[in-house]
Amino acid sequence: MSKHILSTKRLTHSQRELLLNSGLSFAEYDAISIEFLKVEIPEKIENAIFTSQNGVRSILGNEMIVERCFCVGEKTTSLLTKNGQNIVKTAYNGAELATYIVKNHKNDVFYYFCGTKRRHELPQILKEAGIQLFELKTYKTELKKKKIDREWDGILFFSPSGVQSYINGQSESAPTTYSFPERTKLFCIGETTAHEARKYSTNVVVANATRTESVIAKAVKTLKTNY
Repeated sequence: MSKHILSTKRLTHSQRELLLNSGLSFAEYDAISIEFLKVEIPEKIENAIFTSQNGVRSILGNEMIVERCFCVGEKTTSLLTKNGQNIVKTAYNGAELATYIVKNHKNDVFYYFCGTKRRHELPQILKEAGIQLFELKTYKTELKKKKIDREWDGILFFSPSGVQSYINGQSESAPTTYSFPERTKLFCIGETTAHEARKYSTNVVVANATRTESVIAKAVKTLKTNY
């Protein structure tokens, strides 16, 4: 009997092929939507922080000059590199990046391109270390709540906001009281997303890398092994 996966974002053709070739059935929808905001940005920035691809996309086409980029995630770094940017450091999550900056760039000034729902760890660590940080909220994350009346063997999550959106769509009472069915494994792109997922389930699996393909591969390997 085929197992069923739900992806909380729409996949590319090649990503769908990974699931279809595995023999697993799947459905997909966008749990969140992104709206880019108009923000006044300096023409020249020495040190810029990007913790998501959306942060990068929000400035593409802008005439600004960025000397050094500090990133979270391989895809964020890849997108910046494709657009000719100089990468100083790529970290696994915001806390790791903040710790690196505190250790190696304590006297520098940083601009952080983030969303309206950004996590607090990175700004908090830099603030406590006395590092000057300017936050530029260049995009807005909207939760697209959707009621889905079925149980899944696996659900793919790519951000804490995606987890929140799914929970809000399924829970008719307070979201904090919701819990996933015991059979459902939650496959998360990284520890930040997994931290949010663990509020509602103990059945959480983290991908080996912060890439969509890695999340899919982890789900396929785990669920196929459990046939």
